[in-house]
Amino acid sequence: MRNDIEQNLKRKISELAALKKTVAAWQSEGKKIVFTNGVFDLLHIGHITYMAKAAELGDKLVIGLNSDSSVKRIKGETRPINNQDSRAALLAALFFVDAVVVFEEDDPLNLITALLPDILVKGADYAIENIVGAKEVLANGGEVKTINFVVGHSSTSIINKIKER
Repeated sequence: MRNDIEQNLKRKISELAALKKTVAAWQSEGKKIVFTNGVFDLLHIGHITYMAKAAELGDKLVIGLNSDSSVKRIKGETRPINNQDSRAALLAALFFVDAVVVFEEDDPLNLITALLPDILVKGADYAIENIVGAKEVLANGGEVKTINFVVGHSSTSIINKIKER
């Protein structure tokens, strides 16, 4: 049974070239592809709620995951807490996540332009016109949506609580 779980996790974690083919196959079957991205360092209820709501917008949920080097550039030298392989495996273990792809850049523009999802999702703290890849998705006939965060939940707040204790 353990091997089945490991195989399923590995199947969901893809390199971009392979994922591009998978997404094209899903789209040819008429599936709506939803894409979102993030660091997802310490997985918490805010992340789970956000991704579950994103998954409900289409048929397949693809997660772009910032690599360890990308996280360091964005969040600082003390991050990430969990390495990219651990973060990718945790995301892949979620039943509503269909694919995870790690990216090295600071933003997911290359992923978005390569995959051209039907629906691009970000948190409601972003204005649609400021969402990376929105212009490209909209130009391809797709949609851009925002989802409200669960108030009071963030990896940074969890890290700060741990430090205080």
